[in-house]
Amino acid sequence: MRAVVAGGLALLTQAVAAQVLPDDRLDVLYHFYDGGGMTIDGPSLLVRRQIGSSVSVSASYTVDSISGASIDVVTTASPYKEKRTEISAGVDYLRGSTLLGLTYTNSDENDYTANTFGVSVSQEIFGGMTTVSMGYVRGFDEVGRSDNPDFSEDIDRHSWRLGLTQVLTRNLIAEVAFETISDEGFLNLPYRQVRFVDPESANGFSWEPEIYPNTRTSNAVALRSRLHLPFRAALQTDYRYYFDSWGIDAHTAEIGYTHGVLDRWTFDVGYRYYRQSGADFFSDLFPFREAQNFRGRWKEISAFDSHAFRVGVNYEFMAERRGFVERSAVGLSFERIFYDYSDFRDLRVDADPGEEPTYSFEANVMQFMLSVWF
Repeated sequence: MRAVVAGGLALLTQAVAAQVLPDDRLDVLYHFYDGGGMTIDGPSLLVRRQIGSSVSVSASYTVDSISGASIDVVTTASPYKEKRTEISAGVDYLRGSTLLGLTYTNSDENDYTANTFGVSVSQEIFGGMTTVSMGYVRGFDEVGRSDNPDFSEDIDRHSWRLGLTQVLTRNLIAEVAFETISDEGFLNLPYRQVRFVDPESANGFSWEPEIYPNTRTSNAVALRSRLHLPFRAALQTDYRYYFDSWGIDAHTAEIGYTHGVLDRWTFDVGYRYYRQSGADFFSDLFPFREAQNFRGRWKEISAFDSHAFRVGVNYEFMAERRGFVERSAVGLSFERIFYDYSDFRDLRVDADPGEEPTYSFEANVMQFMLSVWF
């Protein structure tokens, strides 16, 4: 499922303590999301392998089974089911204190195809105390409609990233990162509609198609810190500020705590707060048909906030090498998310147009992962 909302930026580089190739490992993940009338679940497989001492290759495969009867679907369309598949491949090359990376990703569903190419470079300086990273991603998307095989529109995406990671003390690492994304093409979702006041309609309003600008520039800056505590624990703090040319501003603040106990067990808890303003052209109810050039009523470009609470546990069930397997671990996490929309209204409630209660919902996210190092 594609995401073009403020929270959909895939920020940024991860903090690192040393310039090394990724570990040889196999990760098998099952994820499940349920909330707001949407259910998304499926497996994901990732494998990484070093070739010699300088090259590491990776490949992944993900399947999302999606069934939808969200608030938008309930009020304007019919429930649906679809499947999204994603494949990706990458290669990392380490030379001295420089790490180069190349990636390719293909995502495909019945009405949307995305091809993405990326290149990144990170360089350690000042004796490994500072790492500078840069990246560029180029995307080519094709938008279709499942009910119209002749409909086809394109989106061109460019993304630039810059990050600086600094070792401040023996136990503290901090990072600042910036990303900017430029999108051009058919940026709205072809099925969605906006409503407008219509005195001649029985319920007081009628529907017309959404129209978005065909360009969007998004920017985000993130600040992160990782503090390793002396009793097998770590504290993580993150803050991100996002703004774009559609008038959306968003703030994300997150704190997490990880604690290791009994040699092989690790427990994790976290909290995340997210708040955004609405797009300039968003309205839950327009005053009349074609009230303005650009019109949107998708809830994800409206003003809303969310609270997310996370708990997780990881168990390393094989801590010593056996054959070609160096070690293995399993992990389980659960996240509870609360969404509250400020100006997107719930049309399932019978009320005068514009007087319906604002919409809110809760979601559950679960993940189970098996990791094998070799």
